[in-house]
Amino acid sequence: MALHLVPRGILYLEAVAAAGSIQAASREIGISASAIDRQIVLLEERLGVQLFERQTGGMALSPAGEMFLVLARRWRADERRIWTDVKQMQGSEVGHVRLAAMDSMVNGVVPRILTAAFERFPKMQLDVEIMSPDGVAAALTDGVVDLALAFNVRANRDLHILWNETLPLGCVVAPGHPLAGKADTTLKDATGYAIALQSHALAIRRILEARHGWMFSEGGPPVATNSLQLVKHLAAAGSHVAITSELDAAPEILDGRLVFVPVSDRTASPQSIALVISTRRSLPRLSRMVGEIVERIVVDLLDEVRRARQGAR
Repeated sequence: MALHLVPRGILYLEAVAAAGSIQAASREIGISASAIDRQIVLLEERLGVQLFERQTGGMALSPAGEMFLVLARRWRADERRIWTDVKQMQGSEVGHVRLAAMDSMVNGVVPRILTAAFERFPKMQLDVEIMSPDGVAAALTDGVVDLALAFNVRANRDLHILWNETLPLGCVVAPGHPLAGKADTTLKDATGYAIALQSHALAIRRILEARHGWMFSEGGPPVATNSLQLVKHLAAAGSHVAITSELDAAPEILDGRLVFVPVSDRTASPQSIALVISTRRSLPRLSRMVGEIVERIVVDLLDEVRRARQGAR
């Protein structure tokens, strides 16, 4: 039997919350429904609150239950951290690291990070959670992830930036596009062509609207989507101009499908990419070493893209 440092009642609450009912949780984790129910009732009696609202179709967390679920996740994160630290104290480079990354990185920097991390630590478990920049702070402070590689994150009392890099704003276009041969361009020139932009779900769209609202005064861009992959596909097809960073388009720039043209507007604020941790939680040694790998891979990829751009001129 596996040894858990997290109390059974909290494990069972987490299982029921995920499954939606005691019976479903019982089938999922292989514990009798009566044992699960008994532990949850015991928790409710000790706390003096209802953790679940019993409904005809199953069980839904009450407001108190939602708070307890956050505790369960933090407790589980602490459990993983303890096991990782113990293994490393024994001289074993094994453990569990959880990294948050953005969707735009899935076909670019993330595969490189995974390759390098597993070459260095082949016995490690590495989870990659794909999320939006808006979800990074909560994921770190709640212990859902250990590290986050995210755009446009600002340090505060809960978040500490281990490393960051400025990413100039630019247009990405197909090699045959009229903008492709220019050393730089302006947003006004770019909007002379069909624009594909990210939707409000992504920070770059909100930044553009806040600083360059005139771009949207006549009905907005022809295409708006929360999929950077679609934006890049339209740009590579030659039908649209995409406004993004060179890191977002790194694979396509390196294989020649896209050309990055910097935006020269003085008011065009650059983006940033950062490796971020929570100030509320200690970072295990293995996570720190994986963080160093992440930083090195991103820096190397940006250098490679910038050298390729210089060589193409």
